[in-house]
Amino acid sequence: MTLPLENRIALVTGASRGIGLGIAHELGLAGATVYVTGRSRRGRPTVDDMPGTIDDSADLVTASGGTGIAVECDHTDPAAVEALAARIASEQERLDLLVHAAWGGYEQYDAAMFAKPVEDQPLWRWQRMMGTGVTAQYDTTRALAPLLLAAPRGLVVHISAGDGGKFLHDVQYDVAKAAVDRLGFAFARRWRAERATAVVIHPGFTRTERVLAAAPAEAIAFTHSPRYVGRAVVALAADPDVKRHGGLVFKVADLGRTYDFADIDGTRPEPFVIPDSLDG
Repeated sequence: MTLPLENRIALVTGASRGIGLGIAHELGLAGATVYVTGRSRRGRPTVDDMPGTIDDSADLVTASGGTGIAVECDHTDPAAVEALAARIASEQERLDLLVHAAWGGYEQYDAAMFAKPVEDQPLWRWQRMMGTGVTAQYDTTRALAPLLLAAPRGLVVHISAGDGGKFLHDVQYDVAKAAVDRLGFAFARRWRAERATAVVIHPGFTRTERVLAAAPAEAIAFTHSPRYVGRAVVALAADPDVKRHGGLVFKVADLGRTYDFADIDGTRPEPFVIPDSLDG
């Protein structure tokens, strides 16, 4: 049986755990060769002491039927990004799929911090969200653009957040996510005459390791798995006419309806909606 992404080359950033891991896992099940990047390595302290490493993720991709390749990379370091691009170029002729799942905005997480007035917020939160959420995504796409443009239909997937322009309750978070959405739009427009394109995905409330550690038990019932996001990425990457989606923003659950896939437990979550009480 031919797998949907057999012989495809993918890169998933921030794949040590969380949504990045869920995406890498599903890409492996679809038969892809997946470069997984992050800063957490087996046998060393991990970021915020969270479980998971890129080595574990690469092994999972391989065990799932794909080929997993772990590459340590801090995507806020331009030299590291250039080295990553050079390695993929030396080992592959192209890059079919780039998924931006790296996000440092939750490091040193403090739920109370999100509710504080702007004047009481430390500047490092802004710098981290913009650095890993916007600058790193731009720089990584820029460095890998030649390989994406060499693919039959190179695809960039930006993992972001939002709900139809509603305020995300925190200035730093709101601006960073809006900028990521615009990155997907801008790259798609820039590449209108090329074979490559870019799209944006908004997951719902996802059962990542950080969410499971911090969210109240009653809130978990409204979550979906990280692999549900991965199934959305696989569906887009396997779509021969994906360029028609270029520059658009999709909720994962809406993609589930379009491409007819469910979460790993068989459920079909409703599209994520930000409560009106938080839109302000």
